[in-house]
Amino acid sequence: MKPANKNINVLVLSAGRRVELIQDFRESLLKYFPSGKVFATDLYPALSAACRIADESFSAPRVTSPDYIDYLLGLCQTQRIGMVIPTIDTELMVLSDNKALFEDIGIQAVISDPMLVRASRDKRRTAVLFDVLQIDQPAIYPRDQIRTPCFCKPYDGSSGVGAHIVQSAEMLTNDLLLDDKNMFMELIGKEYKEFTIDAYYNRDQKLCCLVPRERIEVRGGEVSKGATRRNEVYYFMLRKLQALEGAIGCITIQIFANLETGSFKALEINPRFGGGYPLSYAAGAKYPEWLIQEYFLGRTIGFWDDWESDLLMLRYDAKVITRDYHRA
Repeated sequence: MKPANKNINVLVLSAGRRVELIQDFRESLLKYFPSGKVFATDLYPALSAACRIADESFSAPRVTSPDYIDYLLGLCQTQRIGMVIPTIDTELMVLSDNKALFEDIGIQAVISDPMLVRASRDKRRTAVLFDVLQIDQPAIYPRDQIRTPCFCKPYDGSSGVGAHIVQSAEMLTNDLLLDDKNMFMELIGKEYKEFTIDAYYNRDQKLCCLVPRERIEVRGGEVSKGATRRNEVYYFMLRKLQALEGAIGCITIQIFANLETGSFKALEINPRFGGGYPLSYAAGAKYPEWLIQEYFLGRTIGFWDDWESDLLMLRYDAKVITRDYHRA
């Protein structure tokens, strides 16, 4: 089976602890290309479990480095990499802005258009996007009309960093109020359940799949217990997300749902694989395989909804042991 692109290796950026994502891409790639390899980058690959699991790993500059894109371009060329997969929020914008540089040398950086990425990186723009999609969201309070308890988070935050509950007016310190990045939002009650949506958009920006994952338990900002659900959340989001301008590849949306009243409030959108995506993969939503079919084999991915509902994921800590580590 001949690939549409002679470069058949995959590069997962900022791999960190994403062992399962590396494994999912490897399983999908080897199904079509037995000689294909899944590579990974990280700032300190020797201390990254996912980099240890990858076929080979590389130490990349910080995303903020002016050499970051040139480094990736050179790496892709020397390692016959045909597909680049981002995993963290801070690399999305620079990768989207420079996507054409990769395409010019036959490499697909799987990233949404800059307009959508900007909306995802600034929660104020995210609010506007959800208005366009006609999806309700937690109310955002003006500085002089904050109601407590409320939820405080930076507008450009990621992975829950800097986000916390403000229980009373006494907790609204000057440090919080004078920080221009802080947003103060309606606190969602326990009558709402939290879901993450794993959506897949093909290269024509058409919605091909949508899997809601109930976040039963979260640890360190990442789901530790979750279950796929084909319920009211699925059918609501399926209607709302048919048209998401600029969306390509895996898109994750975080939403709260009161299943008794039918109330839905979206919180954020991230144009990348989420930490809990391996649950959707296990349920049959094989997004890495579809990316390989699209970009390496030139196939068109259509709509698919035969994924398994009520599949439970219980995560635990595991270890990777190596004997070649020398402290600098």
